[in-house]
Amino acid sequence: MGEITNFKGETTQTSGDELDASVEALIARVGERVRAARERKGIPRRVLSEISGVSPRYLAQLEAGEGNISIGLLQRVAMSLDHRIEWLLGDEDPWTSEVIQVADLFRQSTREVRQQVLTLLAPSVDVGQRAHRVCLIGLRGAGKSTLGARAGAALGVPFVELNREIEEQSGMPVNEVLALYGQEGYRRLEAQAISRIIATHESLVLAVAGGIVAEPETYKTLLANFHTVWLKATADDHMTRVRAQGDTRPMAGNPEAMDQLKSILTSREALYSRAEAQLDTSGKSVDTALAELLTLLRDRQFI
Repeated sequence: MGEITNFKGETTQTSGDELDASVEALIARVGERVRAARERKGIPRRVLSEISGVSPRYLAQLEAGEGNISIGLLQRVAMSLDHRIEWLLGDEDPWTSEVIQVADLFRQSTREVRQQVLTLLAPSVDVGQRAHRVCLIGLRGAGKSTLGARAGAALGVPFVELNREIEEQSGMPVNEVLALYGQEGYRRLEAQAISRIIATHESLVLAVAGGIVAEPETYKTLLANFHTVWLKATADDHMTRVRAQGDTRPMAGNPEAMDQLKSILTSREALYSRAEAQLDTSGKSVDTALAELLTLLRDRQFI
């Protein structure tokens, strides 16, 4: 006999067979919910693998109800699908819950409606807490580094790339940090670097990696302590700019890279749209985009 405790804190006696059956049911339920969440977002399994850092083989086993996935990896999958891990594990069917319905309506609504909802649901942030810190978010190729450096120079404030800050503190390139410490170790260093920047800078322009928005606590810190601007662009522009920088990795040996990029953009759109402001850099010269960014920052009194 054993004991099992449900989410209400109620404990019941169970036999070994019942425990095994309960575990199997949980694994099957989680797998089905991961598959359903992925399909609802239109994300191919290979793209979810890239976003979460969980191997395609592991994801296939998980969705088939055959994977005994660790809590750490399951958390990565949940975050990459923009869901709380509790939604994958709970007894209640999340797809019939009001929470999921509201979340879907939120994603489909206009930016103005989203802002109204956030204003109603989230406590207001003290504007003074953000000081004159500006954070540029968006996928690689949106123009964060180029525009951030020029904006900082034009405004007379420091420009900081978060990955360079991580490299200086760790004493090694980001790719070595990832190889040595893994994604979780990198995220810890990322959060620590942001805390240091907040403590040492009242005014600056910061550029962060595109995936930071998938880290709930870190992103929450950014939104509370920086004036965030989403630099957005079309998938074609993202890919063209990255290749123009001499980086052929997005297309090398991967003919489906563009479809994957579009899927990532779609899956992160709701997260990026939480930024205070956004600027579309598609089809614009650097000078034009810079002028628009400076106007935005001054008009909104971000800096």
